[in-house]
Amino acid sequence: MLQGKVIIVTGASSGIGLASVRLFARRGNKLVMAARRLDLLEKLAAGILADPATSKDTEILTVRTDVSVEADCRSMVEQALARFGGIDVLINNAGISMRALFRDVDLDVLRRLMDVNFWGTVYCTRYALPSILERKGSVVGVISTAGYAGLPARSGYSASKFAVRGFLETIRIEHVYDGLHVLVFAPGFTASNVRIASLTADGSPQGASPRDESKMMSAEKVARKLERAIVRRKREVMLTFIARVEMFVKRHLPRHMDRWAYNYMAKEPGSPLK
Repeated sequence: MLQGKVIIVTGASSGIGLASVRLFARRGNKLVMAARRLDLLEKLAAGILADPATSKDTEILTVRTDVSVEADCRSMVEQALARFGGIDVLINNAGISMRALFRDVDLDVLRRLMDVNFWGTVYCTRYALPSILERKGSVVGVISTAGYAGLPARSGYSASKFAVRGFLETIRIEHVYDGLHVLVFAPGFTASNVRIASLTADGSPQGASPRDESKMMSAEKVARKLERAIVRRKREVMLTFIARVEMFVKRHLPRHMDRWAYNYMAKEPGSPLK
């Protein structure tokens, strides 16, 4: 049902974003790949278009976009409209994480997370929304279970994902009679470079994942579930069983949930939690 649709993917150079682009390319979509490194985007796009699995009808536009910059988001949407004439789906996937106790963290780290995770979603949605409304399309926010329950040592990340969820739920209600589809998509831990690039207390990248990535859901599997949720026009998707259990415990046994979350995150190698 998405074949031939115009789809924007932010954070398209790695992880869930790149896996989604590859999947949609096999469907014959018109794709806009948005990320900060244009050289990498162009290389990836060339490889995707050369892949025998990619549909001959697929077209890809690469746009250098820092989603924390409003002008970049506006320009990216304008280029998408100029190239393809409209937008059917916006996948707000670009995001960064952190790993530090709030009492230790430089506040600029939290500002960076809000700028990318929250304001990036706001900017892209604001400029893409008129065309999406015309086509009764979809606005998607890729958040996290951290957008439902606070995670220790992830204060800025949780705050930004809570904010994205609240923003998108409000947009859905405002357009409940307009045919707009809004999806809040929470994958849980996914094998990607998000933990490698995660910011530490002083804002420097963590540089290595504290978790066994091989035991996590692959970005490709997440992309397939994301596509299915868009096709079915789901309102909300929480992928992992443990996340659903977490929400149940939070609702009915909140004090136990606090202790469980602390102890669970404290098991990470090098955790700032004691």
